[in-house]
Amino acid sequence: MKFLHRLLLTGWVLFLCSCQNQNEKLFDFQKYLDEGKFSEAEVVLKEKIQKNPDNSEYQIQLETIDRLRKEFPYTRTEVKARLSEYFPDLTDEELNKWEEARQLEMRVIDGEKRYFSRAVSNFFRLNEAAGQIKIEKDGKAYDGVDDFQLTVIPQWFENGITPREPFNPQRIKVNYTITLDANVVPDGEMVKCWLPYPRTGSERLPRVEFLEASQDDYIIAPNETMQRTVYMEKKAVQDEETVFQISYIFETAAQWFDIKPEDTQAYDKNSELYKKYTAERLPHIVFTDQIKSLAKSIVGDEKNPVKQVELLYYWINDNIPWAGALEYSVMPCIPCYVLENMHGDCGMQTFLFLSMARSLGIPCKWQSGWYLLPQTTNLHDWAEVYYEGVGWVPVDPSFKLIDSEDKRVKEFYLNGLDSYRLVVNDDFARELVPAKKYYRSEPFDFQRGELEWKDGNLYFDTWSYDLDFEYLPNS
Repeated sequence: MKFLHRLLLTGWVLFLCSCQNQNEKLFDFQKYLDEGKFSEAEVVLKEKIQKNPDNSEYQIQLETIDRLRKEFPYTRTEVKARLSEYFPDLTDEELNKWEEARQLEMRVIDGEKRYFSRAVSNFFRLNEAAGQIKIEKDGKAYDGVDDFQLTVIPQWFENGITPREPFNPQRIKVNYTITLDANVVPDGEMVKCWLPYPRTGSERLPRVEFLEASQDDYIIAPNETMQRTVYMEKKAVQDEETVFQISYIFETAAQWFDIKPEDTQAYDKNSELYKKYTAERLPHIVFTDQIKSLAKSIVGDEKNPVKQVELLYYWINDNIPWAGALEYSVMPCIPCYVLENMHGDCGMQTFLFLSMARSLGIPCKWQSGWYLLPQTTNLHDWAEVYYEGVGWVPVDPSFKLIDSEDKRVKEFYLNGLDSYRLVVNDDFARELVPAKKYYRSEPFDFQRGELEWKDGNLYFDTWSYDLDFEYLPNS
């Protein structure tokens, strides 16, 4: 009898475990998001967190829902009102058509259409007819990158450039500030801050000189850190902003490689470098069947990596226009998103390029930071490709082909980089120094900075950042 009791009890325990495992499998987080069931997902996740508070995956998923709500703040009425300035007789049918064409980005959240914060500005970039209407009404907007490319780069070639030799050196002083809003963190609580800091050692960024910091105690991450930081701590004061500031001078230079197909050697496929930089790295360097077949269709029978990179670059130039991006932390697969929507910002275009190039066996890696052009400043991401016998060569997919009859100018960013790059990252999704406890606001790239306190991460909507810079005479 006791044996039978134990047998029944064991069976009941196994049944309960089976049900529990079944329930775990039934919770498909991405499916909830795809179906717009945000509130339902929140209820399920909070229950799971209550039972298992140490499960970081559930915490990240709950945070992702909150971030997605912030990414899609506008109602259809609000978007329609903004577009009606340019389309006075705008109908719901036209809105539906633009949504289906993925030119007006929205998603259903709890049964309501909600629109991306940059949906309207992106729409005028992605819909050619709408963009022309906006130009006719508002005039053509100034494009600082375009101005730089059409005026400065041709002058470099007129003055003479020696391939592979650094030129046009710059000394740039940077003041970088992060300001946490007042009363986000209770009075007296410690705020931890990681600020972006340049990586040195390459010919294009050989030196940096640290000048000062707002706090006496700070930690500069070693130069070999792939995502380099300056770390500081400061206690919050009631009703006051919490400010972190650093200043430094870095030296930089332009470089143009003028790579020819015959310049390269066959890859040593047994080398650690080749294995590392041709590997898939989920979730954003991914070898889906679509990406592999697309890359192969673009390069065709071409086997030389220089020509293959050129073909990939031209394809992105012709098919993937730049558009303002969602925060990367809410995107399950960035290259998949780019191909589904046929647009993306600089980092999204770079992840697509890296995925396609690596799928073809071309070693390449991520690089990012800022561009500090005389005409304009912004965060920026690009790539580097490794050619056997040459080394690492910059490739900037989103700066694209320049409108010039001179092929050297036109293809400058296919194997060159200007002298106004602040390089912070030589990789993505690497641990910060010192390590951050909570899920980062930007878990992949690192350009703006990161903040947290003892109870959690401090997201971008709680603080602001500012980069001021000046060009100094070369010493």
